[in-house]
Amino acid sequence: MTNISNPIVQTSLPKLKLLTMFRLGLFQMGLGIMSLLTLGVINRIMIDELTVLPWIAATAIAMYQFVSPARIWFGQMSDTKTLWGYHRTGFVWIGAILFTSLAFIALQVVWQLGMTIQATGWSWISYAWAALLGLVFALYGVALSASSTPFAAMLVDVSDEDNRSQLISIVWSMLMVGIVLGAIISSKLLNTPEICGEAILSYDPTQTAKIANIPALQKTINPVFILMPSVVLGLCFIATWGVENRYSRFKLRSRIVEREDQITLGRAMGILTASRQTWLFFSFLLVLTLSLFMQDTVMEPYGGEVFGMCISETTQLNAFFGMGTLFGIASTGFLVVPRLGQQKTTKLGCMFAVVCFGLIIFAGSVQSPSLLKSGLLFFGLASGVLTAGATGLMLDLTAAETAGTFIGAWGLAQAMARGLATVLGGVILNLGKMLFSAPFLAYGLVFVVQAIGMIGAIWLLGNINVKEFKDNAQAAISAVMEGELDG
Repeated sequence: MTNISNPIVQTSLPKLKLLTMFRLGLFQMGLGIMSLLTLGVINRIMIDELTVLPWIAATAIAMYQFVSPARIWFGQMSDTKTLWGYHRTGFVWIGAILFTSLAFIALQVVWQLGMTIQATGWSWISYAWAALLGLVFALYGVALSASSTPFAAMLVDVSDEDNRSQLISIVWSMLMVGIVLGAIISSKLLNTPEICGEAILSYDPTQTAKIANIPALQKTINPVFILMPSVVLGLCFIATWGVENRYSRFKLRSRIVEREDQITLGRAMGILTASRQTWLFFSFLLVLTLSLFMQDTVMEPYGGEVFGMCISETTQLNAFFGMGTLFGIASTGFLVVPRLGQQKTTKLGCMFAVVCFGLIIFAGSVQSPSLLKSGLLFFGLASGVLTAGATGLMLDLTAAETAGTFIGAWGLAQAMARGLATVLGGVILNLGKMLFSAPFLAYGLVFVVQAIGMIGAIWLLGNINVKEFKDNAQAAISAVMEGELDG
């Protein structure tokens, strides 16, 4: 009786309006701003001003990606338990309060790490502060999972099949808008002469090296890490207030759709390596992710050390990349894919990215900030093209019956790959600094490795056969899942 009445009741619930979709997107906008503060500002300060070893800085920050399997637990918890009578909203709010607070705490640990390095060099105390920073970022990642995973589940709850893709597109686009707006606002807040160029350096008569004036940095940057996270927290409340209560279909659906947050890492690997074609496509996406995001930890320090940019100027670099990405994704679906198809579009994006890495390296060789900004704008465009192409290809490459499982498996694997990309960027930069005395060459090594990775991704893409994938992948994935049930 209940199953029969459910669809009738469900149809009486209001459908999401466009304005509400954009309101939900404010949460993702906030996440874009937070990523700018962690990967843009904290990372730049550590590597450039405080001379933290790049691999240590990158590893500490990447910890928030490596704890992404925690979202499995939070996804399941929000399915089975309620906070203040809601399955999703309470978790979203508590997680947001925690990750916005932890961003400020992480910055305070960074100051302590910097002061310890200045006082004692790389001693056991320095490594202890670095380990604590890694722990804070791990907790930041857990808090992020506690908030973003129930939010993603809420998007499923409040939407129907006919408007879910529209909602996801709007919400994802708002993430990039957040990065662009955050870059512009943060650069304005950080644009003070006291923390730019020679002004930030103090000289110790007992040392030959220049050292950063940490109290001056604290005075300018601490308020930004109070104001911006407070804005993000406000956006989170505005985005979700009353939405679950008015639009959620969760209690009316007899069967919970298998979502990304319900798939373990081990199960994801089993699904993604189930057949030759799934393994090839997974390898392509892994290499693509590594090659696309390796510069996350090095771009702002590159602008500071090679181009002599202030912190406010390197923060603006994210705006050029974000605008390029937004335009690339928006235009690809209308202008490129209909003419070339998903596979050729993705290949075009990869080839374009290789050219952009060359442009970014050339900008460093002539120390032209305007050329660097142009290179990042075009790299964002290339990133948008290949992201749209690869996502469309992923949706095309599997049958509807296994699409949710396959995409969910990739979602978890991609989060781990992004963490690995962040670490690799720092490790390669560290290696470059050991091999070359010129900073430009050390940073250039990272971009060269990314370009080589993109060429490898193109080769793997050329070996993917859409027909073979569709013929074999569904059966192979089903076999893996049946094996797990039998076990």
